[in-house]
Amino acid sequence: MATNIGVVLTDKDRKIQWVNHDFETMTGYSLSELLGKKPSVLQGKDTDVTVVKKLRTLLDSQEVIKDEILNYKKDGSPYHCKFVIHPIFDKDNELINYIAFEVESAQGDANVSLLQLQEKYVTSSLNDTNKSNLFARLTALMHQEELYINPNLSLKDLAVRLHTNTRYLSQIINHITAQNLQSFINSFRVEEAKRKICSKDFAHLTLYGIGQQCGFKNKSTFYKVFKDFTGQTPNDYIRKLKS
Repeated sequence: MATNIGVVLTDKDRKIQWVNHDFETMTGYSLSELLGKKPSVLQGKDTDVTVVKKLRTLLDSQEVIKDEILNYKKDGSPYHCKFVIHPIFDKDNELINYIAFEVESAQGDANVSLLQLQEKYVTSSLNDTNKSNLFARLTALMHQEELYINPNLSLKDLAVRLHTNTRYLSQIINHITAQNLQSFINSFRVEEAKRKICSKDFAHLTLYGIGQQCGFKNKSTFYKVFKDFTGQTPNDYIRKLKS
């Protein structure tokens, strides 16, 4: 069975800015439910307080951390996970983000899972702060300026904004998110669509009208991408919310 490798990006205050699809699958939480919250939302009654205190101390000292902890999924079920956390610094050596990679220990042998985690990122984020830094800047840019609402947003546009080249940026997105550029951008669009669907401020819009505001060019693409990411059509999503 393929190992899910959850990726979590936080700001320097440890508030979640982005998680990948594997993390959503692993925990049952969606990105929109986690934005702005701290990873401690996953801790519960049997989480080892000693590990939590140790984790906080190491985070405060801005060290690389490799450990394991008992967390809880959205449905309340516990799971053990192994994780690696790296602090990310800017060119002035100021802390700007943390990026964490984790695997669920229950997925086969825990040591093998951690080894796969290290191998997957050995040429990418775990051993190259510059790559993690660039990805953190990309994610921050997407959130702060909502670039995803531009239906014609391209890899070249993002590379220019980040002062890098398209090939390098594409590789980083693929390594860290296991997505291509279009899928990465669509993940932001779907989360924005979910937010607008839940808000009374946009009740006057059709579903496709909401999709257009989120950067989707046509109705069929919006419906297909929304279902690919959520497992539900926009109409099913609304029905579930009402129920």
